[in-house]
Amino acid sequence: MTKWVSMKKNKQGKVYIIGAGPGDAGLMTLKGVDCLREANVVIYDYLVSKDLLKHAKADTRFIYAGKQGGAHTLSQWEINDLLVKEAKAGNIVARLKGGDPFIFGRGGEEAEKLVANKISFEIVPGVTSAIAVPAYAGIPLTHRGLTSTVAFVTGHEDPTKEKSDINWSALARIGTLVFLMGVKNIEKIVQELQDNGRSPQTPAALIRWGTTPRQEILEGNLSNIVKLVRERKFAPPAILVVGEVVALRDTLQWFDSKPLFGKGVVITRPEKQADDLAQLLIKEGANPIHFPTIKIVPPPSWRELDKAIKKLDDYDWLIFTSANGVAYFFERLSIKGKDIRDLKGIKICCIGPATAQQVANRGIKVDLVPRKFISEGILESFSGKNLKGKKILLARAAEARDVLPEGLKKLGALVNVVTAYKTISSGKKKNELEELFEKNQVDVITFTSSSTVNNFIKITGSDFRLPEGVKIASIGPVTAAAVKKAGFSVDIHQEEYTMEGLVNALNASFGKKSSGKRGKNK
Repeated sequence: MTKWVSMKKNKQGKVYIIGAGPGDAGLMTLKGVDCLREANVVIYDYLVSKDLLKHAKADTRFIYAGKQGGAHTLSQWEINDLLVKEAKAGNIVARLKGGDPFIFGRGGEEAEKLVANKISFEIVPGVTSAIAVPAYAGIPLTHRGLTSTVAFVTGHEDPTKEKSDINWSALARIGTLVFLMGVKNIEKIVQELQDNGRSPQTPAALIRWGTTPRQEILEGNLSNIVKLVRERKFAPPAILVVGEVVALRDTLQWFDSKPLFGKGVVITRPEKQADDLAQLLIKEGANPIHFPTIKIVPPPSWRELDKAIKKLDDYDWLIFTSANGVAYFFERLSIKGKDIRDLKGIKICCIGPATAQQVANRGIKVDLVPRKFISEGILESFSGKNLKGKKILLARAAEARDVLPEGLKKLGALVNVVTAYKTISSGKKKNELEELFEKNQVDVITFTSSSTVNNFIKITGSDFRLPEGVKIASIGPVTAAAVKKAGFSVDIHQEEYTMEGLVNALNASFGKKSSGKRGKNK
């Protein structure tokens, strides 16, 4: 055993230097995701989307190595040494770098250090912000009739260099210029271009937080862009695009024309269940903000559910009122040595399509989904059926209304209510939300169940007041009633009690062509 441990310690690891893309998590390559999933150590930069970290294994160790506004968490030399150290310890390391690691990303320096230490590595190219950010702004870098040439330039050369190696005379003659990190030295950039013959009327645009819902664009020309930067206090990180192609943005802008572009939408669902709503919001241009108010946990005891599972043959109907109920029921079914074959002869009712899909994913037919996705809707669906003497198993949360079991009993059914899971407070703090309000990043708060509302109040306090302009959207009448009981008004309603219905209601509320408060600046 001692020998094995020694061998493991001496085993050398590997480093993947991965381009994480420009900001939109969807722009990372499939190979990059595969390498990230393989790693047990991830070293990531400031501009790397945190959503990408979800691809890593559960036991992965994360090390933040970013810099912001010149403030370095780790110097480049420290990062180089860290890569060597972790690889020599036998780890598979994913070095996540914003954009592409070889486009002003110092990936080459990191690779040189690995070579010098005889450490295996791979370079995984990424989508560089130099291309992606203008594309998301509706600015093609080349365009027939305007320009066939483009150059990528650093806006922040190595300050230790004695002499600049930028040929400003040659650059001034190139059709489109893209300066990465182009804000800090914008005055020098603009002056050099004009001194070398570029017209002061040449269109120019600064793009901040490109490819994300926080994207902001400042448009002007070489004669006024510096003045606009000062007036708007336009701060990094941003890229500068110079050239006639910038004028095409008025026609080709698409990203910031999405219905919910720039809108900050707070999701109060449990973290593990928020992705479906978050992805729908992202498609519409919104910025989903995860602020889970509840956490789903197992019940204090499995005795009730286990007893019911043991006697499944006794039941005529199995009712699920949430996807959580489905997940915990089938997990317990498996633990008790049973499977879907033990559900033969039992009809299944699900409260809505999302819950029904969870059952269908297990290869099981759902017999009944009500037209209204609430407990009252289930009762309406059963009202025309003969339930006298029928045995119904209702697997649900510990905290739930009695409307459904009591209504079924009135219809003659014999109802066994068992606890499949319970909801508890997420542990989120009020100050986290207040910080978002102070930065003016929240436009709407969404509630998808009464428990998300009740725990929101527990977190914020009963005296909490929403900032002016922040709206509330809720799913269904039960959740809306909880919102009103808490002292808030429901600003956004939807007829379909689903995540899709919620997003459709948000689209309708904010309009089809909303530029968002963090959108276009001229």
